[in-house]
Amino acid sequence: VRELPYGPAAQRRENRPDRWQHPTTAKTRIYSCIFRGVHRWETDGIIDRSFWRACGDAGFLCPTVPEALGGLGLDFLYNAIIDEEIGYTAGTLSGTSLQSDIVVDYIVEYGTDEQKAAYLPGMISGDIITAIAMTEPGAGSDLQGIRTTARRDGDEYVINGGKTYITNGQNADLVIVVAKTDPALGAKGTSLILVEATRGGFTKGRNLDKIGQHSGDTSELFFQDVRVPVTNLLGVENRGFIYLMSQLAQERLSLAISAQAAAQRAFDEAVSFTKDRKAFGKTVFDFQNTRFTLADLQSRLQVGWAHIDWALLRHIEGRLTAEEASAAKLWHTETQWLIVDAALQLHGGAGYMNEYVIARLWRDARVQRIYGGTSEIMKEIVGRSL
Repeated sequence: VRELPYGPAAQRRENRPDRWQHPTTAKTRIYSCIFRGVHRWETDGIIDRSFWRACGDAGFLCPTVPEALGGLGLDFLYNAIIDEEIGYTAGTLSGTSLQSDIVVDYIVEYGTDEQKAAYLPGMISGDIITAIAMTEPGAGSDLQGIRTTARRDGDEYVINGGKTYITNGQNADLVIVVAKTDPALGAKGTSLILVEATRGGFTKGRNLDKIGQHSGDTSELFFQDVRVPVTNLLGVENRGFIYLMSQLAQERLSLAISAQAAAQRAFDEAVSFTKDRKAFGKTVFDFQNTRFTLADLQSRLQVGWAHIDWALLRHIEGRLTAEEASAAKLWHTETQWLIVDAALQLHGGAGYMNEYVIARLWRDARVQRIYGGTSEIMKEIVGRSL
């Protein structure tokens, strides 16, 4: 845990339960899994399910689920610890954070007792991997453009449509599908429906070939007359748009946290490399340009960590607004790109080689300014509030 003397970081140190007080056990096991697995995951284009189960065994999945439902009953500060540690160790390894920071809250907040009992234990243990299917080839941030439909037929919904760019798409056992249950109402006719991967007519397309985040499975999903019982409806019909909007602040804060942690790792890699690399009879670090560049990056990181703690505290208190969360996502992902790109430059030719960590951090950073709402959409949200 970050050793900051103030704010939520200090609270995390003081209030964490016993299982968090022994970094040589749970945390070290996760680090070991990442270090051993990341090269294979990058090559295979998917993260082993064994890693998910290891995270579950260590209590790293869905820690905010109430104890009465089988969880640890913690608050989002503990999600932040996990996001920071994994973000620093592996970069933007988004699959587990999607499950813990985004998907699980939809089920806890809007699910029935039967849905919670069916899915939450497996999500906590890592035996059930989840995804949320919102984006389509013709619809991203604008939910009015969604064309996937869920037509009521007696006691079932019949789902037709296609989704793309879905994180955890290949691994997913359960998908929250965003679909139109009343197309005439536009975005207000949207519902969230739980679809198990075993349903007839549900198929997973190709594992998409991305610029970065090669270890994460990102997929197309297709629904052709997929029938699910109406009991798979999450919450109330035609309330999906409201549910999605209510969860966006936490999603964007989660992305800001991972961006900050990955930026810190890139900076630390640059400091280490420049202190070791020799040029013209001295280390690269000894050149004034290098120290000035690193000083600038360090200043940005200092501001960034303080802002993360401020945003976390507001979120825990229920005061973080959609505009503030959007601004956090905007600033931290843009700053991540600036820092990672500068850190790669300080590596020189080595930075362009995939054998160096900085190359992967650079590749993986690019999408941070796109998913979860592009930087342009974040500016639009903040701008409308002025």
